Amino acid sequence: MSTPELHGQRASVIERRSIDVVPDAERHGTPLNQFTLWFGANMQITAVVDGALAVVFGADALWAIIGLLIGNLAGGAVMALHSAQGPRLGLPQMISSRAQFGVYGAVIPLVLVVIMYLGFAATGTVLSGQAIDEILGTQGTSVGIVVFGVLTLVVAILGYRIIHVLGRIATVVGLVGFIYLAIRLFTKYDLSSLIGQQPFAIAPFLTAIALGAAWQLTYGPYVADYSRYLPRSTPERTTFWATFAGSVIGSQWSMTFGALVAAAAGDAFMGSQVGWLGQLGGGGAIAVAIYFVIVIGKLTVNTLNAYGGFMTMLTTVSAFTRTDRVRSAARAAYIFVFVAVSVIIAIAASTDFLNNFKNFVLVLLMVFTPWSAINLIDYYLISKERVDIPALYDPDGRYGRWNAAALTAYAIGVLGQIPFLAQALYTGPVTTWLGGADISWIVGLLLTGAIYYPWARRTARPPAQMIYPPAVDATRSEHG
Repeated sequence: MSTPELHGQRASVIERRSIDVVPDAERHGTPLNQFTLWFGANMQITAVVDGALAVVFGADALWAIIGLLIGNLAGGAVMALHSAQGPRLGLPQMISSRAQFGVYGAVIPLVLVVIMYLGFAATGTVLSGQAIDEILGTQGTSVGIVVFGVLTLVVAILGYRIIHVLGRIATVVGLVGFIYLAIRLFTKYDLSSLIGQQPFAIAPFLTAIALGAAWQLTYGPYVADYSRYLPRSTPERTTFWATFAGSVIGSQWSMTFGALVAAAAGDAFMGSQVGWLGQLGGGGAIAVAIYFVIVIGKLTVNTLNAYGGFMTMLTTVSAFTRTDRVRSAARAAYIFVFVAVSVIIAIAASTDFLNNFKNFVLVLLMVFTPWSAINLIDYYLISKERVDIPALYDPDGRYGRWNAAALTAYAIGVLGQIPFLAQALYTGPVTTWLGGADISWIVGLLLTGAIYYPWARRTARPPAQMIYPPAVDATRSEHG
């Protein structure tokens, strides 16, 4: 029987949990919630731009779409495997990485994760701010950026439940809006004359795969934050497929649309993505409706960035304070700081700075493939889904302060990708030899796994069964 306090937590609009384990009495929802959240989060303008880049980088629209699909499927599988950990552990994703890196060692990838979240939040705020400025008629000001920042702050503070509600709204709004835009695109342009006109080229095709895969891999560090509230009995397979389908279908839809838009409009779209989509919609009141679609879609994913950024910041600090939870006021303060910094970056940045910053953030993607490889290999193959959760908060516990196997494999996995990078800030020698194709993410996964797996098999000390905090699971033992 649940207590009045737990009833109060269920009824509370504002989320109370942070980096602590979600008790069974507070678990709720179904895997369908994962589908709508990730579908809605990917039906948005930045995913459209990501798909357009595949064509801008030289791929024929048809081969760009195929390459993006392969990338989304591969990256989506990795991302969904992280999501499947949520119901069993009841933990934010980055807390669980302490089982591989050590309580202090996990801070190293965490710092880079925060920087990435800030970068994507800032650039997303600029695009959404432009849409809000179009709606309010305040073009050329920072009003839209500030308004969008406030909206992000409110939703992120309210937390898990409201984020899922927003995901369902974004799913419906995104479907209606993008179906309408697709119809307009097909009726306004002869797309058949733009598809299959260029011969297949391996370099831009591999780049398209990398764009799709990288898009999905960036969700890895926080995807379990939204599946951890599902009942512990939720089958991992069900969680995996719900997350995978929502994220892959939503992103592939948006990226396919973006590739077709780039083939039809070229520089006109890349120069003014928000304004161009409004004009495609037909201008006037319809354009305003399209701008609302853009804002809602971006608000969903920007809230995920702010929420994930707050979780990552708190996980970093808590490694040294040895705490497993914070008060609601402190939780709100962390989120406010994150959102405020992202808004300041968005306001202060020039266009050139934002482009350079986005390129820098994309370079940071190479830190996530080694992290994913280590986390997934340890959880599914080494520990076999058995984690000592109380030890995750204790530097003197089972997982210690630093884990040499994970940190060494991680460093080699990151450095090993450098010769294979194809970014604006740096192009590796192997990439030049391959004609510009970026396969760094594949190298990162395979190299890291090859080093970490045999080492961890000899040194890891997983528990014989899952160990939950007594306050969370005082009467039940092992849960599947």
